[in-house]
Amino acid sequence: MKIHTSKDVQLALETGQPILALESTIIAHGMPFPDNLKFAQQGESLCRDQGVTPAMIAIINGEIHVGLEKDLLIFIAEDDGVRKTSRRELGIAISEKWHGATTVSSTMHIAHQLGISVFATGGIGGVHRG
Repeated sequence: MKIHTSKDVQLALETGQPILALESTIIAHGMPFPDNLKFAQQGESLCRDQGVTPAMIAIINGEIHVGLEKDLLIFIAEDDGVRKTSRRELGIAISEKWHGATTVSSTMHIAHQLGISVFATGGIGGVHRG
């Protein structure tokens, strides 16, 4: 599984700096645009203020990205074609070249692959009717 990391995330991995993995479903599906983008940018800013590198995770054209540059963050926030992608859909998301927002399970799985041991989520769901 190939993973693209931003320059900031790569540097933090190489130097052992703290990194916080962030799921992207709350950005793509949890709030309307532009509130979702503002929320994401403020959250990432709070991380940086504390000396932590934010690592928002998403799938763009079937490629996993950890640490989104501004243009990719905007894309995830405003594009209606971004699919909610859990760990079980990662294979198909990659092979079918989806744009995907990561859930708790896919965020945790991808972060673990890179040795990132802490992540934040907008919420943990459960059983949903309908």
